[in-house]
Amino acid sequence: MSKYKNSNPLSGISRREAIRRGLIAAGGLMLADNLSFRAFAGAPSSRAKAVIQLWMWGGPSHLDTFDPKPEAGNDYCGPFKTPIETNVPGIKICELLPLLAKQADKYSIIRSLTHGNNGHETAAYIVQTGRVPGGRLVYPCVGAVVSLFKGYDAGYKGLIPPYIVMTEPLGRFSPDGFLSERYQPFVTGGNPAQTPFAVEGVVAPGITEERQRDRRELLHQLNTLHHVTPNDAELAASNRAEQQAYDMILGDGAKVFDLSQEKPELRDRYGRTKFGQSCLAARRLVEHGVPFVTINSPGWDTHKENFQAMRRLLPDLDKGMSALLQDLSDRGLLDSTIVWWSGEFGRTPKVQWEEPWNGGRGHYGKVFSAVVAGGGFKGGHVVGTSDAKGEEVKERPVYPVDLLGSMYGLLGIDGNAKLPNPYGLDTRVMPAPDEGVPSAGWLKEIM
Repeated sequence: MSKYKNSNPLSGISRREAIRRGLIAAGGLMLADNLSFRAFAGAPSSRAKAVIQLWMWGGPSHLDTFDPKPEAGNDYCGPFKTPIETNVPGIKICELLPLLAKQADKYSIIRSLTHGNNGHETAAYIVQTGRVPGGRLVYPCVGAVVSLFKGYDAGYKGLIPPYIVMTEPLGRFSPDGFLSERYQPFVTGGNPAQTPFAVEGVVAPGITEERQRDRRELLHQLNTLHHVTPNDAELAASNRAEQQAYDMILGDGAKVFDLSQEKPELRDRYGRTKFGQSCLAARRLVEHGVPFVTINSPGWDTHKENFQAMRRLLPDLDKGMSALLQDLSDRGLLDSTIVWWSGEFGRTPKVQWEEPWNGGRGHYGKVFSAVVAGGGFKGGHVVGTSDAKGEEVKERPVYPVDLLGSMYGLLGIDGNAKLPNPYGLDTRVMPAPDEGVPSAGWLKEIM
């Protein structure tokens, strides 16, 4: 079925194919207000150069993370009854996030995100595209849009593709939408907590660098065609592409993914977990000039035994995200790098204690939380509020299009810019008023 219809999302291309297509592009290888949202969607001053998206696949509970409600009672807060103060007076978060509590001056919490959709793939589509699902076109997600405007078409010269996902594909929708496959993410595979980080298409498990070099030398010995046609332009292009591929495998490209180059104590600070080391790899990637990196963190679909899952997941999140914010700040990168934490929705505020859920939480799109930092977003603020039980938006609703539009503005991406599509339709970065996308405007209070 066509990926241009919203009913059948597709998975991404392979890592090896993404590198091949990137090399083709680089080396020439043959082989808000609601009615006027787009009116003020033009880019203001471009402060951000990159985005690190911390995507909590499955939907994290807002009550168990950045919008605790201990006063609502045990049926809502469960065992998490003592939220902790942060280093910003008046802002409290879950007691299992003590390191992030010390970094609250660097980020702002959005406590009134809403879209009302409780389906994984449709909610993920709304949050990642800002569009309403079910139309004729599948719109590209924010990573693909940034890749379009900040990647190869904008003069990006890096060997590493401009849109990276670690370490698993985003799932049940096509990230590039109606854009060409050129804008699909490069999905790393592997586990950055292992040595080496076996990035698919870059690092081959069980193959040493010496053996890779020996293979290349053998290839050159067997390939005598360049002696027969030394001036062939297509062959020269192929040779350049081969050089770039080996630069990815054995040169500077591979070094970006080599976390052993970091000090052990810094790696410890991030946590020697898949998520923690993914955060460290993301910092290295944006430092190298990659404009969009997604860390796809699964496990947040906590229908059963939610609180047991939180006791596993939250310490990893706390360590990795807090280290990322501090490390970016220490290196002077936070001002130019947006860090965006969220999932596709929240979880039901009222706990399902009965069997088979045993303290689980269901899907909940009425109100949920997100966190943004850096790249022009102010720290130490809370945007919007939910009601006393976290069941409804109480003040200042924020729709996904408002958040995405704000990020595009900080990235210098004009919301009125055209998106190429196969039908020749007038498609833009931000939706027009007649598209029926609810909006309350940019997050100007934290910009």
